[in-house]
Amino acid sequence: MTTNANARPDDAATARTPEEAIDPGRALLPAVQRVNERRVRRGFWPKITRVAAKIPFADQVLGAYYAARDPQTPMAAKGILMGALAYFVLPTDLIPDVFAVVGFSDDAAVITAVLATLGAHVRDRHRTLARETLERLTNR
Repeated sequence: MTTNANARPDDAATARTPEEAIDPGRALLPAVQRVNERRVRRGFWPKITRVAAKIPFADQVLGAYYAARDPQTPMAAKGILMGALAYFVLPTDLIPDVFAVVGFSDDAAVITAVLATLGAHVRDRHRTLARETLERLTNR
Protein backbone atom coordinates (compact mmCIF):
# COMPACT_ATOMS: atom_id res chain seq x y z
CA MET A 1 0.00 0.00 0.00
CA THR A 2 1.36 3.41 -0.94
CA THR A 3 0.48 6.63 0.76
CA ASN A 4 0.58 10.14 -0.56
CA ALA A 5 2.70 12.30 1.73
CA ASN A 6 0.71 15.34 0.60
CA ALA A 7 -2.72 13.82 1.27
CA ARG A 8 -4.82 15.46 3.94
CA PRO A 9 -6.36 13.22 6.63
CA ASP A 10 -9.89 13.76 5.31
CA ASP A 11 -9.05 13.01 1.65
CA ALA A 12 -10.26 9.41 2.07
CA ALA A 13 -13.66 10.71 3.16
CA THR A 14 -14.01 13.07 0.19
CA ALA A 15 -16.78 12.07 -2.20
CA ARG A 16 -15.39 12.17 -5.71
CA THR A 17 -18.64 11.42 -7.52
CA PRO A 18 -22.27 12.36 -6.95
CA GLU A 19 -23.05 8.74 -6.15
CA GLU A 20 -20.40 8.62 -3.42
CA ALA A 21 -21.71 11.84 -1.88
CA ILE A 22 -25.13 10.41 -1.12
CA ASP A 23 -24.41 6.69 -0.75
CA PRO A 24 -25.79 5.82 2.71
CA GLY A 25 -23.13 3.15 3.17
CA ARG A 26 -20.52 5.89 2.93
CA ALA A 27 -22.28 9.10 4.03
CA LEU A 28 -23.38 7.55 7.32
CA LEU A 29 -19.93 6.39 8.43
CA PRO A 30 -18.96 8.43 11.52
CA ALA A 31 -15.59 9.51 10.08
CA VAL A 32 -17.22 10.63 6.82
CA GLN A 33 -19.96 12.46 8.74
CA ARG A 34 -17.35 14.38 10.74
CA VAL A 35 -15.52 15.39 7.58
CA ASN A 36 -18.75 16.39 5.84
CA GLU A 37 -19.94 18.44 8.81
CA ARG A 38 -16.59 20.22 9.04
CA ARG A 39 -16.55 20.88 5.30
CA VAL A 40 -20.10 22.27 5.35
CA ARG A 41 -19.43 24.36 8.47
CA ARG A 42 -16.39 25.97 6.82
CA GLY A 43 -17.52 26.26 3.24
CA PHE A 44 -21.28 26.46 2.96
CA TRP A 45 -21.94 30.13 3.67
CA PRO A 46 -19.03 31.49 1.62
CA LYS A 47 -20.09 29.39 -1.36
CA ILE A 48 -23.86 29.94 -1.20
CA THR A 49 -23.30 33.68 -0.73
CA ARG A 50 -21.13 33.72 -3.86
CA VAL A 51 -23.41 31.63 -6.08
CA ALA A 52 -26.99 32.07 -4.80
CA ALA A 53 -27.98 34.48 -7.57
CA LYS A 54 -26.37 32.30 -10.26
CA ILE A 55 -27.90 28.89 -9.63
CA PRO A 56 -31.60 28.09 -10.04
CA PHE A 57 -31.57 25.48 -7.26
CA ALA A 58 -30.22 27.74 -4.48
CA ASP A 59 -33.51 27.53 -2.58
CA GLN A 60 -33.25 23.73 -2.57
CA VAL A 61 -29.66 23.85 -1.32
CA LEU A 62 -30.66 26.22 1.47
CA GLY A 63 -33.67 24.08 2.39
CA ALA A 64 -31.41 21.02 2.59
CA TYR A 65 -28.98 22.99 4.76
CA TYR A 66 -31.66 24.07 7.21
CA ALA A 67 -33.05 20.52 7.39
CA ALA A 68 -29.57 19.09 8.00
CA ARG A 69 -29.03 21.56 10.86
CA ASP A 70 -32.44 20.94 12.46
CA PRO A 71 -32.27 18.88 15.68
CA GLN A 72 -35.63 17.29 14.77
CA THR A 73 -34.31 15.82 11.50
CA PRO A 74 -33.43 12.11 11.93
CA MET A 75 -29.70 11.38 12.11
CA ALA A 76 -29.64 9.20 8.98
CA ALA A 77 -31.34 11.93 6.94
CA LYS A 78 -28.91 14.52 8.34
CA GLY A 79 -25.94 12.36 7.38
CA ILE A 80 -27.03 12.03 3.77
CA LEU A 81 -28.06 15.69 3.52
CA MET A 82 -24.63 16.67 4.87
CA GLY A 83 -23.00 14.42 2.26
CA ALA A 84 -24.87 16.26 -0.49
CA LEU A 85 -24.03 19.65 1.00
CA ALA A 86 -20.36 18.71 1.39
CA TYR A 87 -20.30 17.75 -2.29
CA PHE A 88 -21.86 21.12 -3.15
CA VAL A 89 -19.14 22.90 -1.16
CA LEU A 90 -16.25 21.01 -2.80
CA PRO A 91 -14.37 23.17 -5.31
CA THR A 92 -13.12 20.11 -7.20
CA ASP A 93 -16.11 17.91 -7.83
CA LEU A 94 -16.95 15.94 -10.96
CA ILE A 95 -17.60 19.07 -13.03
CA PRO A 96 -15.66 22.03 -11.58
CA ASP A 97 -17.87 24.96 -10.65
CA VAL A 98 -15.63 27.41 -12.51
CA PHE A 99 -17.47 26.33 -15.67
CA ALA A 100 -20.39 28.63 -14.80
CA VAL A 101 -23.85 27.02 -15.02
CA VAL A 102 -22.61 23.69 -16.43
CA GLY A 103 -20.24 23.31 -13.48
CA PHE A 104 -23.18 23.19 -11.11
CA SER A 105 -25.10 20.49 -13.00
CA ASP A 106 -23.60 17.68 -10.91
CA ASP A 107 -24.32 19.64 -7.72
CA ALA A 108 -27.93 20.11 -8.87
CA ALA A 109 -28.19 16.38 -9.60
CA VAL A 110 -26.95 15.48 -6.11
CA ILE A 111 -29.33 17.90 -4.38
CA THR A 112 -32.25 16.77 -6.57
CA ALA A 113 -31.54 13.09 -5.87
CA VAL A 114 -31.32 13.66 -2.13
CA LEU A 115 -34.52 15.69 -2.05
CA ALA A 116 -36.33 13.08 -4.14
CA THR A 117 -35.50 10.56 -1.43
CA LEU A 118 -35.44 12.66 1.73
CA GLY A 119 -37.63 15.60 0.73
CA ALA A 120 -40.14 14.78 3.46
CA HIS A 121 -37.49 15.84 5.99
CA VAL A 122 -37.26 19.31 4.43
CA ARG A 123 -40.19 20.88 6.24
CA ASP A 124 -42.13 24.04 5.51
CA ARG A 125 -40.08 25.89 8.14
CA HIS A 126 -36.87 24.95 6.27
CA ARG A 127 -38.33 26.11 2.95
CA THR A 128 -39.48 29.38 4.51
CA LEU A 129 -36.02 30.03 5.96
CA ALA A 130 -34.51 29.12 2.59
CA ARG A 131 -36.71 31.61 0.71
CA GLU A 132 -36.02 34.38 3.24
CA THR A 133 -32.27 33.72 3.15
CA LEU A 134 -32.21 33.56 -0.64
CA GLU A 135 -34.01 36.88 -0.85
CA ARG A 136 -31.45 38.49 1.48
CA LEU A 137 -28.53 36.97 -0.44
CA THR A 138 -29.75 38.01 -3.87
CA ASN A 139 -30.90 41.52 -2.91
CA ARG A 140 -27.58 42.76 -1.50
